[in-house]
Amino acid sequence: MKVRHLLGGLFTATAIAFALPSLAADSAQDFVDKAAVGGRFEVESSLSVLSKLDDQQVKQFAQKMIDDHGAANAKLESVAGDQKLKVPPQMDAKHKTDLEKLQSAKAPVDEPYVEMQRTAHADAVKLFESYSREGDNAALKSFAKDTVPTLKAHQQMVEDIASKMAAGPSSTSSTTPAVNTTDTPNTGALVPGANSFTEDQARSRIQDAGYSDVSDLKKDDQGIWRGQAMKNGKSTAVGLDYQGNIVASTN
Repeated sequence: MKVRHLLGGLFTATAIAFALPSLAADSAQDFVDKAAVGGRFEVESSLSVLSKLDDQQVKQFAQKMIDDHGAANAKLESVAGDQKLKVPPQMDAKHKTDLEKLQSAKAPVDEPYVEMQRTAHADAVKLFESYSREGDNAALKSFAKDTVPTLKAHQQMVEDIASKMAAGPSSTSSTTPAVNTTDTPNTGALVPGANSFTEDQARSRIQDAGYSDVSDLKKDDQGIWRGQAMKNGKSTAVGLDYQGNIVASTN
């Protein structure tokens, strides 16, 4: 994946600019301000790049940011409201500028988006961990503590994606064709990688491919969902990788 030098420099600056100005919150209101602005930017920036990403894994990651940070933003607003604290109604000027840069950039933006997310999540983890230990509001400390595992999972996902990008285009290529499932074992076609499909999403994908009675779905240590299903009256072991490839073999 190639990005023009000028565009790369632009987004490196954007990623740095997105870093939270301070990794510790001075007060409950300060934490709410920083967490809300960062969370809103995560959702809106990810929405803005969905149609400009080439790699399927990066697209799945962006969608997960929309879903997970959207839920976290709603929870933060609820907790802050209960504590009589104000949630910023919009992003600050700096984040608006960063968002505009993403919106105006030409596709593909996979590489700069991933680099931005690496910086953003490193800073978010530090902010939330710090407040969960040293915060001055019990309800917000609990919220921060509960949110840290999700942020760390995001951080691991984006670091894995970045590592695959650095290893070469074959590691995260979005051009790998979906595999036509047959009764012949073809497990080598499944591609290991950080898999953002939930169990329900994996089951739905497999069912959409013509299977029924999908059961015993478990994600293995390679990020591949594996389980049992029925097709053409036969019991079948079936797998789904992060790219959406589905492979089956008759028991």
